[in-house]
Amino acid sequence: DWDDIPPSSALEVISEEEAVQIIAEPLVPIQSSTLRDYVDHSETLEKLVHLGVDLSQVEKRQKAGQLLLTLDFEKDVKKILLFLKDVGVEDNQLGPFLTKNPYILAEDLEALETRVAYLKSKKFGKSEIAQMVSRAPYLLLFSVERLDNRLGFFKNELGLSVKKTKDLVIRLPRLLTGKLEPVKENLQVCQIELGFQRNEIQQIVYKTPKILTASKKRLKQTFDYLHNIMGIPHHMLTRFPQVFNSKLLRIRERHMFLAFLGRAQYDPAQPSYISLDQLVSLPDEVFCTEIAKASTQDFENFLKTL
Repeated sequence: DWDDIPPSSALEVISEEEAVQIIAEPLVPIQSSTLRDYVDHSETLEKLVHLGVDLSQVEKRQKAGQLLLTLDFEKDVKKILLFLKDVGVEDNQLGPFLTKNPYILAEDLEALETRVAYLKSKKFGKSEIAQMVSRAPYLLLFSVERLDNRLGFFKNELGLSVKKTKDLVIRLPRLLTGKLEPVKENLQVCQIELGFQRNEIQQIVYKTPKILTASKKRLKQTFDYLHNIMGIPHHMLTRFPQVFNSKLLRIRERHMFLAFLGRAQYDPAQPSYISLDQLVSLPDEVFCTEIAKASTQDFENFLKTL
């Protein structure tokens, strides 16, 4: 049950150091500086390269190169590849996946299957699990307890329903694997520094999960411009939180052009209303002709004066 969760363990994050500790066999000392030199002598490395694993990236990960040299392809690797394919990782994604998370090759197969079974028990569909695992390769290194704690954290912290919590992590699965400190800090920034109400933060995060992992500095700068310069009230920003994903330069240039033309009207109760969505999401040509009622040349000429 997601409601009965010890809060402290939700802070746990699996690091590469911890992932390394799951390796049971003694590690082979590497005499050479690169894994490439071993490819001709190792069936495992040869087949992983054939799958598309980038050894130059793998060897940057702590002890990952040594791990690969201890593995037997038929005995250790094949079953994990079959498991990943069964989970829904596409053939052409196996190489990139293992490049990012080679440690999964040393995981106990039964433990991996238990974690997938847990996600299924929480009503995540097969295609949803495949999408989450592909986009957050470290996901299946988390124990069931850690996954449960992390889901509980987002459900309780944001006051979301079980269904909305699921939707949130399906769209941004790295919320389950990344550190929680930046997420907590961003939630505090939204409430204390930007002045959003709890129910507004809930709506903003649900519509635009990336806000939880965005740069605090960028978040504050974008809010400052939208709210204090353009005069957009909190309730409007809550309706169109996607604006926080836009580059501040794009927002500023377009707003200044509209202000120059006397068309910077963001109040829906007024005629010639321009939504934040129209302001930031349209390509330049459409923005100029349909929103600014000007040519792209006019816009380019204006930008040169800034």
